[in-house]
Amino acid sequence: MTSRHETKNKEERVIIFLDGSNFYHRLKDSELGFKQLLDFDYRKFAEWLAHGRIMVDCIYYVGLVRKEVGNTKSEKLVRDQQKLFANLQKQGWTVKIGYMMKHDKDYKEKGVDVKLAVDILDMAYRDRYDAAIVVSSDTDLIPAIIRVKEIGKAVEHIGFSHRPSFAMQRYSKLSRLLSRVELEQFLPNTLL
Repeated sequence: MTSRHETKNKEERVIIFLDGSNFYHRLKDSELGFKQLLDFDYRKFAEWLAHGRIMVDCIYYVGLVRKEVGNTKSEKLVRDQQKLFANLQKQGWTVKIGYMMKHDKDYKEKGVDVKLAVDILDMAYRDRYDAAIVVSSDTDLIPAIIRVKEIGKAVEHIGFSHRPSFAMQRYSKLSRLLSRVELEQFLPNTLL
């Protein structure tokens, strides 16, 4: 593992792959306790992660919330997700969506991890990046990460200090665990 302060190749091309649901739920965990996340500065976050390198793309993966007739909670979730999508697109992010499937009383995200893994592999094979910055703690991505490394691409794992993924750390060239203090710089002071 390398340090964030280690000299980076400024010509290195990076793509940021962000698992939106994983990211959102980690920020909402009681250990961090962030409340309002619609105004998160994703652009500034991406630039911070790229650390002066060439950002080819920033991609946000998430399951699409569907409105249920007569369900005010689902209506609010849909409105909030649309605001999030507009915010991300305004900040130069690409949004890729999976879907939400109802399972008993809960919803499960489907198709998101597969899209993310396929994109990491596909873009590596097409030589779109030198380093993949993967913002996720989902160990389902490890087979894709292993293959990407075998073809000579670097993978950087971005996780959370309060819930580290040791498996993701083990398979990545570099691993960074975010703390509350580091994340606060990407939220307006009124939302902390």
